[in-house]
Amino acid sequence: MPKTKRIALLIVVASLGYFVDIYDLILFNIIKADSMQALGIDQKYETTLFNWQMTGMLLGGLLWGIWGDRRGRVSVLFGSILLYSTANIANAFVTNLAQYATWRFIAGVGLAGELGAAITLVAESMPVKRRGVGTMIIVTFGALGAVFAFWVANRPEITHWLSSVWGRDIANWQTAFIMGGVLGLILLALRAGTFESTMYHDLKQTDVIKGNFFMLLRDWPTFKKYLACVVIGLPVWFVVGVLIALSHRFLPEIGLSSGKIKTQEMIMWSYIGLSSGDLLSGLLSQLFQSRRRVIFINLAGISILTFIYLFTHDVSAGWLKVISYFLGLTTGYWALFVTNASEQFGTNIRSTVTATVPNFVRGGVVPITLGFNALAAMEVSDTPYTTAALIVGGICLILAAWGTYTVKESFHKNLNYFEK
Repeated sequence: MPKTKRIALLIVVASLGYFVDIYDLILFNIIKADSMQALGIDQKYETTLFNWQMTGMLLGGLLWGIWGDRRGRVSVLFGSILLYSTANIANAFVTNLAQYATWRFIAGVGLAGELGAAITLVAESMPVKRRGVGTMIIVTFGALGAVFAFWVANRPEITHWLSSVWGRDIANWQTAFIMGGVLGLILLALRAGTFESTMYHDLKQTDVIKGNFFMLLRDWPTFKKYLACVVIGLPVWFVVGVLIALSHRFLPEIGLSSGKIKTQEMIMWSYIGLSSGDLLSGLLSQLFQSRRRVIFINLAGISILTFIYLFTHDVSAGWLKVISYFLGLTTGYWALFVTNASEQFGTNIRSTVTATVPNFVRGGVVPITLGFNALAAMEVSDTPYTTAALIVGGICLILAAWGTYTVKESFHKNLNYFEK
């Protein structure tokens, strides 16, 4: 098969994989209310369950990243999707909080490997000036997995059909989990044509140290660069994990003047915006031939829209959909954020970096939400949730701006080298 077609196949398969990854990643926030109510679990544990999933991703990012550098990027694509697909099917049949938390954690470990392996493969396989286009396509299409998750969770006819085939009654939230697992298992068959990058084949022929996470901690300049790569992504999960996923906390303070809206609707609109933003950010990056400049533009957009979201009162349900879309649009630098991390380090540690950086950010939602809840509980103002969001969001944005300023521009960087 010609190289161009092989790369095209790789991008298609990686895009489908990330689509399923995002479907499963965001599914809990869409069906959490219905599933917890059906199982008799108090809604106060919603953050606990979500944090178990994100903690799993934190650990999984480290495990899959090291595996990708030592055993190959393609093996991660297969292993990670098998794990989280199995976990999501099992999640459909939990009966209590402990089981729910366990399978969310296992699913999180599996979900952690998909994006890092895909971005690493594409970055190492495409020409220098076009690799940003490849990652843009993957993340733009993948973000639509959240929209599909919303659609599946709100289609009772799918549940009725599955119940008739299964021979037993199941709920919509169970159908959504099963669908995610089945999609992942189907995708495994499509990955038969994926291939390792030439850079990784060259790496295997050497005795250079591979996948040693402690190489990133060996001195301050290296650790500083790695830390900068991580904190650039914090505002994305501040928006997704706090402003959108916990929007029901803000509604009493903002005031809803007309219409009704569910958190899952805001999640759907934010991910439609995120998909649009990934496309726009990727195109702007190609136009400006810069990752950093576009990331700064997005950070400014998040700052402005956060103030608009929190300080516009007596809003309608339609307004919340619009602001959710634009908040998602400004977080659409996710592809640039991950691509930038991949381009900062050598081939022998690149998978470790590309897998751990986005998953440390995802895991960062744990201290972000815990800090948000702790500040809100202090009730230092008449609008505790708004005040808490401003403080937490401000910290995330300041750290992200520092990180973007600190890293070097990598748009034209040659990636065929090793870290000594």
